[in-house]
Amino acid sequence: MSAPARAALLLAALVVVACSAPADAPPPPPARPNIVVFLVDDLGWQDVSLPLHTGRTPFNDRYRTPNVERLAARGVAFTQAYASAPVCTPTRTSLLTGVSPARSRITYWILHAGRDTSAAWDGLRPPDWDLDGLQPGDVTLPVLLSAAGYRTIHVGKAHLGGKGSPGEDPRALGFDENVAGHGAGAPASYLATEDFARGSVWDVPGLERWHGTDRFLTEVLAIEASERVRAAVDDGVPFFLHMAPYAVHTPITANARLLDGYPDLPPREAAYATMVESVDEALGVLLDLLDELGIADETLVVFTSDNGGLSATARDGPPHVHNAPLRSGKGSWYEGGVRVPAVVAWPGRTTPGTRDDTPIVSHDLFPTLVAAAGATVPPEHAARVDGVDLGPLLAGGALPERDLLWHQPHFWGLTGPGIEPFSALRHGRWKLVHRHADGGLELYDLEADPGETRDLAGSMPDLAAELAGRLADALRAADAQRSIDTSTGAPVPWPDGAP
Repeated sequence: MSAPARAALLLAALVVVACSAPADAPPPPPARPNIVVFLVDDLGWQDVSLPLHTGRTPFNDRYRTPNVERLAARGVAFTQAYASAPVCTPTRTSLLTGVSPARSRITYWILHAGRDTSAAWDGLRPPDWDLDGLQPGDVTLPVLLSAAGYRTIHVGKAHLGGKGSPGEDPRALGFDENVAGHGAGAPASYLATEDFARGSVWDVPGLERWHGTDRFLTEVLAIEASERVRAAVDDGVPFFLHMAPYAVHTPITANARLLDGYPDLPPREAAYATMVESVDEALGVLLDLLDELGIADETLVVFTSDNGGLSATARDGPPHVHNAPLRSGKGSWYEGGVRVPAVVAWPGRTTPGTRDDTPIVSHDLFPTLVAAAGATVPPEHAARVDGVDLGPLLAGGALPERDLLWHQPHFWGLTGPGIEPFSALRHGRWKLVHRHADGGLELYDLEADPGETRDLAGSMPDLAAELAGRLADALRAADAQRSIDTSTGAPVPWPDGAP
């Protein structure tokens, strides 16, 4: 057969294949999607209008997050998603490396490089943990995606490397662009009328063009992020946007434009609700932009939080109830401290409007997004990655059974349920907590008792002992550092009692 004849035959075959495809078949997911990670600060499991419990709750009715619901309508909402830690820096660094805090030894929040931010706990001190956080040379998601051809953009809160170290600048950690990120984890002010500053370490850098305007910080960050996404699309390059609004971290500050919408709430709760709504509006700005640019079907979007909602302080009403029905909040080993909202929309991969009860954790996002981008992880780093690729789960499959591990050998400094040095394990429906101070164990059935109201360690000692062994083995495998007994200078015993 001649070359022209072969070409004609191939063309005819392609036409037949194209015409035989269903007209309403969804487009396949792009080989290398754009990626947006929208990582909110201190947003609790109940701080969204999207129900993540067995039914709607009063908090779902309090908060206005239509764009979170809009995103969930495009993808999958995870009802049992977890932060890697109950405070921010360990979660944020784990998300970008795939390495759990127990293994990375970034087990607490940081500020100034070389300075321990832990509060004192009677009889214990923290181990010699990594006080500086991420630094140049660490393998991070932006490093790998940049090598794969992505433009990597950080906007908002960084809090990845300590102030005074190279790692305080996200550009030293693989991001091509950095807007407003530095070593501090909260803004001095949310108000442009105050230049987002108080003359302190918390002053937000790099937003001078907004100073003196009437803008709210969350709104400004959404505009800044949109400009950079638009530029990447204009330049024809795939992008990774790490959008990390400082909200809803303290100082709790009302967005005056939205305050009239919450007349029945106490003042601080009304202010907090406006912060939540502002975050949702920022998400909406980005979703609208993806639609406008015609790239919504080519973009993987993740929405989640870095730890449970603040409840121990700075809120109206009694403490430790703002994540109900979950117990406690930020800083705690209880579900209120570690369970978070999570929604993932990946057109062509996720089934729109679905829910999934599979437990997942922040550091799963690293291998998931690396795989989605077709990036390559160096073998020595791959051996340290604790997260798993959620790709099969996003496509409607299942993950192999596994345990989830939390480890925080630090005291946050605020009193409340579960706010003390601890290690914990989730194994199926069971959650075991090991208290470092007295070696005690707590056991909960999260399927029957997500509010952790009934400690079963005394009535189910064999199961508690079995899970204590699993927890101890997981900590040893991660080469985790234990709290130090100040009376002996030795590490506290492992959860299984071994020295």
